[in-house]
Amino acid sequence: MSLVNIIKSNPSLKKFIHWMIIPTHDFRPRLWIRLFVNPIKNKKGKHTIIRRNTRMDILPFNQFEIGSKSIIEDFATVNNGVGDVFIGNHTIIGLGNVIIGPVKIGNGVMLAQNIVVSGLNHGYEDIHTSPSDQPVNVKQIVINDDVWIGANAVITAGVTIGKHAVIGAGSVVTKDIPDYSIAVGNPAKVIKQYNSETKNWDKVH
Repeated sequence: MSLVNIIKSNPSLKKFIHWMIIPTHDFRPRLWIRLFVNPIKNKKGKHTIIRRNTRMDILPFNQFEIGSKSIIEDFATVNNGVGDVFIGNHTIIGLGNVIIGPVKIGNGVMLAQNIVVSGLNHGYEDIHTSPSDQPVNVKQIVINDDVWIGANAVITAGVTIGKHAVIGAGSVVTKDIPDYSIAVGNPAKVIKQYNSETKNWDKVH
């Protein structure tokens, strides 16, 4: 039996290991994890910048990778506590963004300011228990290459955004968005799509 399986099969040991990684009633990993474990375990590409005021809630039991020549701006939060986070090359994670796994972001993606991308939902079904104490549900978000997402947008769990799609500022994306399309609103709807024959962005009625 592997060490991981031994830990998972022993509730007391699992609780102790979790406490060693994250303080009680906190979500941020302990300093020793941030300083000594994450730099070894996680992959960061060449010439990538993670600003000093970025909150990196990166835990060793899930993956975090970021490609080359990407940037995570100040006051953003990246959390892989419930799912892996992958960010590609030449990608911009803007000021104040919140990225909660499981999330896969492609190459050449632009995320403007104050965007929430969360693959996490709290359960609410048990009316006798606060949602904060109920099990979480996770569904992977996929943001494909060359996507541009405007400020204050929300990308909900399980959504896939197609290649070279544009999401308007303030939009709430609850369903998949196809390649080469523009979507706006709450919930976001496709209003234009690229026509490869005419080389135009045609309105969608």
